[in-house]
Amino acid sequence: MAEAAVTIPCYNEADRLNCDAFVGFVREHPEITFIFVDDGSTDNTAQLLESMFKSEGNNIQFITFENNRGKAEAVRQGTLSALTAGAKYVGYWDADLATPLNAILEFVSELKKNPHLQLVMGARVQLLGRTILRNRYRHYLGRVFATVASLVLRMPVYDTQCGAKMFVVSESVALAFRDPFISRWVFDVEILARLVCRGNVNPQVAICEYPLLEWYDVKGSKIQPQDFWIALWDLGRIHLAYRRH
Repeated sequence: MAEAAVTIPCYNEADRLNCDAFVGFVREHPEITFIFVDDGSTDNTAQLLESMFKSEGNNIQFITFENNRGKAEAVRQGTLSALTAGAKYVGYWDADLATPLNAILEFVSELKKNPHLQLVMGARVQLLGRTILRNRYRHYLGRVFATVASLVLRMPVYDTQCGAKMFVVSESVALAFRDPFISRWVFDVEILARLVCRGNVNPQVAICEYPLLEWYDVKGSKIQPQDFWIALWDLGRIHLAYRRH
């Protein structure tokens, strides 16, 4: 296993999966391994993953679910595979590359520089000098969700839902991924709750939100506006399950 293993959850991503980008990245950075999880896709995603595996089997692996089990379980199973294989750093990334792959190197560098860090998570902050292209409607819904998530977690987190995160392998991280998640979509919030409640992680010391240099709203997202209300419901369930006294 390479130094860092990154899970890429995939569900019907054949039209959005940039195979050349992934293959080219691991050829240039053999210290990185990608673990693709085909979450019961019904298009030709599986064939594309098989092709990448045949091309770069040392650094591109894949897991196939017979039926769709949701992004949360896809991320969890990929991360468990990375933990078992012995990677030093594990993480997950969106298949559409809304966050460019070079940010993986930046995240790992941050983890190496600060021995207290256990998690670096991307934050889509629209600042001068950065290219953060988000759908305006989704952006405002996201800000409402982030505010509620911050209240639920009791920590000043800006962006829980960015699909770019890297962890240092530790007992706390292993505990965070041990059991199935309550939510299929807002599991990112649950991971933070588990790190704090199960792993006794101090979020102000061990978690870093990293403002991304680039993020692009790629067409074809599986999340629809109505899912916002389901996400809020799941936040309530997470609050009840992990509330701190």
